[in-house]
Amino acid sequence: MAKTSNKSVRLFWLPFTKWQIKLILMLVALLIVFAVVIYTRIIVDELIQREQQSIKLYTDIFKRTTDPDANLEDLYVLIEKISPTLSFPIITTDENNVPIYPYEQWTLNINIDTSKTIQEQKNFLLNYINKMKSDYEPIVVTDSEGKILLKFFYTHSELIDNLEMFPIIEFFIIALFIIIGYIAFSNIRKSEESKVWVGMAKEAAHQLGTPISSLLAWIEIIKYNRDQPEKLNETLDEMQKDVERLNMIATRFSKIGSLPERKRVNISEILDNVCNYFEKRMPHLGKKIKIERNFQKNLYSDLNAELFQWVIENLLKNSAEAIESKNGRVSIELAELSRNKIVITVSDNGKGMTLKQKRQIFYPGFTTKKRGWGLGLTLSKRIIEDYHNGRIFVKESSIGKGTTFQIELDKSP
Repeated sequence: MAKTSNKSVRLFWLPFTKWQIKLILMLVALLIVFAVVIYTRIIVDELIQREQQSIKLYTDIFKRTTDPDANLEDLYVLIEKISPTLSFPIITTDENNVPIYPYEQWTLNINIDTSKTIQEQKNFLLNYINKMKSDYEPIVVTDSEGKILLKFFYTHSELIDNLEMFPIIEFFIIALFIIIGYIAFSNIRKSEESKVWVGMAKEAAHQLGTPISSLLAWIEIIKYNRDQPEKLNETLDEMQKDVERLNMIATRFSKIGSLPERKRVNISEILDNVCNYFEKRMPHLGKKIKIERNFQKNLYSDLNAELFQWVIENLLKNSAEAIESKNGRVSIELAELSRNKIVITVSDNGKGMTLKQKRQIFYPGFTTKKRGWGLGLTLSKRIIEDYHNGRIFVKESSIGKGTTFQIELDKSP
């Protein structure tokens, strides 16, 4: 297949280009990350607010212990009950930010290594306090005269740290997902391209095989009829037809992958030529198949005649091969769909297709026949939709009743 630019590379079974799919994946990933970050931030803010309310309640109880009229026993019981519900670190210090000893009694949710010296424990808590200062301002407890009695340094719980890390982890997971998806997409694309290349090679061999075999046969005939000019002339005429066929095949393949030249042509004339060509070759299939024609005259479209003929040949050939009975019918119709559209339908009374086959019929390498390479309809779809801005699809199909393909093209003024 001829080279194409990246902007026009498209998998036959996807309505988007490769770069559009990449962009869609990136946008989806960014939206997911953005949504996760916003939602996580809301949860984190709510948890921080609840923890600040808890530490405020905790310190208020300590402040009430400075009241001469307070029931200290009840307050201490209340402190003991509230303390286990607090899940974040708290260090209680004096007015000079020095941790109060014994440290285990004046701290919460901090693992102090009691095997170390008191000074080492104190240094550990002082370092912890410096970290707490960077997170939140301490809560100060004063007496009635404003003298600082205690300071409560605190920071948020480990749960909040984990939640704040969650968007980053989510981002890496999504990035990994995109990388895996891109690799899988690339492998699928390579697989599809491989199928296309193999199919193109086999299709080329198939297309070239008939005229080349005929030419070899004509050469042998010429050898045996050198002394009979009238037979030589007849043979040369047939050889010329085969050479012209070879030229047409070469022209078709050369136009796949590049933008073909289009001209205003009479659709009914092209359809007539293809039908006449096939009618002479139907007996070779061992079936009696009638081609019914119903063409509205004087309908024109801007087409590349060689490629468009190839599409109609593929549809007629598929229809003929789908007919399992000896007496078959293929109907081809041409009509004006609207003021600006032309519609061509190719119907048969063959074996039909299942719903799954209908969805896959244009995929490279897919075929419902015992023999075939599954490329004819794939190329037809590319020719109609990519090169002629039209549509080709299975209009209807039923098992045992037949199939109808429909082509829609722009009408020339």
